[in-house]
Amino acid sequence: MPRYTVHVRGEWLAVPCLNCTNTIGWLGKEAVRRYMKNKPDNGGFASVEEVKFYIRRCKGLGLLDLDDTVEDALEDNEFVEVVIEGDIMSPDFIPSQPEGVHLYSKYREPEQYISLDGNSLTTEDLVNLGKGLYKIKLTPEAEAKVKQSREVIERIIKEQTVVYGITTGFGKFARTVIPNSKLRELQVNLVRSHSAGVGKPLSPERSRMLLALRINVLAKGYSGISLETLQQVIEAFNASCLPYIPEKGTVGASGDLAPLSHLALGLIGEGKMWSPKSGWADAKYVRFGLALINGTQMITSLGCEAVERAGAIARQADIIAALTLEVLKGTTRAFDTDIHAVRPHRGQAEVAFRFRSLLDSDHHPSEIAESHRFCDRVQDAYTMRCCPQVHGVVNDTIAFVKDIMMTEINSATDNPMVFAERAETISGGNFHGEYPAKALDYLAIGVHELAAISERRIERLCNPSLSELPAFLVTEGGLNSGFMIAHCTAAALVSENKALCHPSSVDSLSTSAATEDHVSMGGWAARKALRVIEHVEQVLAIELLAACQGIEFLRPLRTTTPLEKVYDLVRSVVRPWMKDRFMAPDIEAAHRLLVEQKVWEVAEPYIEKYRREHIPESRPISPTAFSLGSLEMNMGVGHDHRHKDEL
Repeated sequence: MPRYTVHVRGEWLAVPCLNCTNTIGWLGKEAVRRYMKNKPDNGGFASVEEVKFYIRRCKGLGLLDLDDTVEDALEDNEFVEVVIEGDIMSPDFIPSQPEGVHLYSKYREPEQYISLDGNSLTTEDLVNLGKGLYKIKLTPEAEAKVKQSREVIERIIKEQTVVYGITTGFGKFARTVIPNSKLRELQVNLVRSHSAGVGKPLSPERSRMLLALRINVLAKGYSGISLETLQQVIEAFNASCLPYIPEKGTVGASGDLAPLSHLALGLIGEGKMWSPKSGWADAKYVRFGLALINGTQMITSLGCEAVERAGAIARQADIIAALTLEVLKGTTRAFDTDIHAVRPHRGQAEVAFRFRSLLDSDHHPSEIAESHRFCDRVQDAYTMRCCPQVHGVVNDTIAFVKDIMMTEINSATDNPMVFAERAETISGGNFHGEYPAKALDYLAIGVHELAAISERRIERLCNPSLSELPAFLVTEGGLNSGFMIAHCTAAALVSENKALCHPSSVDSLSTSAATEDHVSMGGWAARKALRVIEHVEQVLAIELLAACQGIEFLRPLRTTTPLEKVYDLVRSVVRPWMKDRFMAPDIEAAHRLLVEQKVWEVAEPYIEKYRREHIPESRPISPTAFSLGSLEMNMGVGHDHRHKDEL
């Protein structure tokens, strides 16, 4: 007998269907009837017949025709939502899926696997797991370690040894011994009581990252979780059945207790979960204690996304700035190798190298550069001349933070720690989130500077007294406003970032009756770092559009081959501005190019070809060299002979 799961006003109802010729309208009425039956006041309705509603799929939110039969329109056990007329405008309306989540209905189950052992996961791997590109399996070595640590826990329970969190209460109740008969209840109570987060849920992508990272930490074999339970968690991940995890509530010490408790709550069949088929539903329709909730995995999983996105936008910022320099008819002399050899920061040297690889006239002739070779300008503004120094330290910052994140994602952060080789448990403090919290505060401060300097370059592009281009990059100024307000948007984002860059980890509030008397506030550090990075991406998207628009006023002159390729990429999604039009979609399109790293994909082959041709054989690049996006040292190689503005 087919059965359908129907969402009505925040409740999920199982509705069996004896007759497959029943209509979608019948299904809606039956769900409303069952909803009313569960309410003392009938949900505020006198009868089912007076209720006006429409029905949509939870997956994709597609509307269903009330006259279609359930047999023709739905699959067995499909999830649908009854939206009662008037509810959707109410502040109390609870949709089956939060805003934007329907985008994840495009999820396709992956075929490839990543093997986790708790020691070798990378930030890139974790981001790809979040995107749903891989399933997870354990290595045989990891399975053996998990079994060994579980044997220690079972012996503790059998011998009734007093061990924190296993046979005792938690926090202030650490001295309260729990009898064996109530240990299962202890673990369930722990998960329920700690599930006290608030705010919007993490997206399915970020929930996947969090769950994958927790699995990786458990795979190290220091938590005491049973292999059977861990395999069930892996099965949930592989099916993309993801718990509802509110984004707020962690102070980043004693682990991310609230977020990880919400993760565990769904896995024990309570709370809500998300799947590609159902959207958000009661966990019992979609479908392990202290071992599941003690650790820094929320801070760290979000931090891994932040560091990967930061690396991507930092690489592309160099390309965008080089394009702006061309449009503003700047000089490349400031990128000469000898300048950077005497101040040998790795990031600075790499950024200067990228500028040379994109602008070297001997390698890539530029008609724009030739047009002002003998102008009388001696040097450029800092926003162009100092890009290696400003962008460079951002790259070094990202590398530093990535190193911390790589250590953190392959660390055991449980409490207590189970050491099978010593056959004992030890209570410690690896759950404290200070490392990722401090690193992510630093990341936000560092990456923000890419937007700060980009906004100043946008100003130079839009200001005719600085650019020799039409005001705000549009013809018939006055009738058209061009990039006037786009620049205002960039300025607003930069200003907002200044507040977001205040370090959250300088704060600490004592919690849990002074047991947890120093905390990291790392959850907020991670969330605001992501927000800062998104703003940086958006500001650079505006600069990219402005620089390409500036090219229009220099035609028929052409820039270098790699920068022409970047221009062509942008023009494949955004047409030139001949007169004013709705600008927000253009900014979003350019932002999407940056998030998907399309600008880097276009330019990278030219950068790497230049690298191969200009690095002496006597100075090979070490495979262990600083390598965020190929940020290797490039000292003393290939002087740039593009002397154009120095006279």
